[in-house]
Amino acid sequence: MLQTFQTSLEEVKNKITTIGEGLVKANELILEALKDCDTEKFNEAKAYIKNVSSKTDDIDNAIIKILALYTPEARDLRRVVAYLKITNELSRACSNTRSFIRGFTDVCNDLDVQTINEYALPMQASTVKAVKTSIAMINIDDADELQEMYEEVLIEENKADDLYEMIERNLVEQAEGSNSFKKYHKMLRALRKSEKIASRAISVANLLVYIQKGGNFHN
Repeated sequence: MLQTFQTSLEEVKNKITTIGEGLVKANELILEALKDCDTEKFNEAKAYIKNVSSKTDDIDNAIIKILALYTPEARDLRRVVAYLKITNELSRACSNTRSFIRGFTDVCNDLDVQTINEYALPMQASTVKAVKTSIAMINIDDADELQEMYEEVLIEENKADDLYEMIERNLVEQAEGSNSFKKYHKMLRALRKSEKIASRAISVANLLVYIQKGGNFHN
């Protein structure tokens, strides 16, 4: 019975990891696409986060079945509950990624090269690092290593947040001397999605630390 429980839990973890790896790949392609507003790469990124809702629904149903069949306790219960919440965070991160692609492809060519190089590229690079590290944490069991990786995610998320604030100030200043406020608003709305993806990464990292240490959820 125990082996069956562990096997079912391992299958859930592998499915979560697969979705996470797709999210990483999508955001890596976005980072490449930003360099020259490459529409083809933006579109290619979408393929890696396709049908995520149905995939997370499948995982959630598997988790509910595990809870019903095995009534896990202690750390096993923390893991199951955390996985249930992680699927929601990954679904939201994929939704933010799709929104970023959709919104930014419309305004990418309107954003000057200097602004992209100075703010958008490093912000997306931090987002990629945050997501990649949080997904790698799924397969880490050592508590100290997990904590170190969590700190890395937190640093990158803070960088993404700071860079968004800087690009927001920059674009607001540009908008004040322009008749195209709507265009700048669309830019900011799109770029905000990149920062939100990093926020989802820190939520995933928090949940993975929770599995090891217990305590309260932090979002």
